[in-house]
Amino acid sequence: MFKYALVRKPAESMIHGITRMDLGKPEFQKALNQHDEYCKALKKCGLAIVEIPAEPNFPDSVFVEDTAIVTEKCAIITFPGHVNRRGEELSVASKLAEFRTLEYIKYPGTLDGGDIMRAENHFFIGLSDRTNKEGAEQLMKLLAKYGHTSSMIAIDKMLHLKTGINYVGNQTLVMIDSLLSMKGFDDYKKISIPDEESYAANCLLINDYLLVAKGFESAKKTFVNAGFKIIELEMSEYMKLDGGLSCLSLRF
Repeated sequence: MFKYALVRKPAESMIHGITRMDLGKPEFQKALNQHDEYCKALKKCGLAIVEIPAEPNFPDSVFVEDTAIVTEKCAIITFPGHVNRRGEELSVASKLAEFRTLEYIKYPGTLDGGDIMRAENHFFIGLSDRTNKEGAEQLMKLLAKYGHTSSMIAIDKMLHLKTGINYVGNQTLVMIDSLLSMKGFDDYKKISIPDEESYAANCLLINDYLLVAKGFESAKKTFVNAGFKIIELEMSEYMKLDGGLSCLSLRF
């Protein structure tokens, strides 16, 4: 059971954030409102909010998940894969030091938290444009030090591993249709999401609830039929920056 969620409100500079999408610039006030609703949902899930200040010098810094991997015994601070994001992790590390022993991914290793998917005691590490083999190998050694297993998964068409695959408990993965045959997940049950609603695959299981992006009716029906208690959240402004529900917090 998670107890805390570390979050950071967006800065106005978010309108200049990194994106591969062509959905236009985010509206700052709308993004703030959506972040507030997200935090309310985290509280409904039973989490205490740990908020750190906005970082105007880092337009993408609202996406705190990429800066750390938090386990029961440690917080592993990443070395972000995109050069413009390096430095976001410093204030996150400062706050996490109040809760956990810190470990670090070090250059030339690069690693984004969005590429790390935990399934019980096992961690899947996506090799992407943001997470390289050196960073993955460093993470594997650190996880093993604290009693966890891990494996690498090569990805190519997604920004991060969790863009299209997420663990939702009970040996079950949510995956977009085009990834169902991906190797490495044979031991898991799968809930498939149509590719045209691929954004909905970045759902977030927190204690008794599944947080899902609003506006994806087929995915919503699938989640409800699978027995989840869902909380729908509007994510339009974060979608414009390639960000999803998991990106906006660190749960621990």
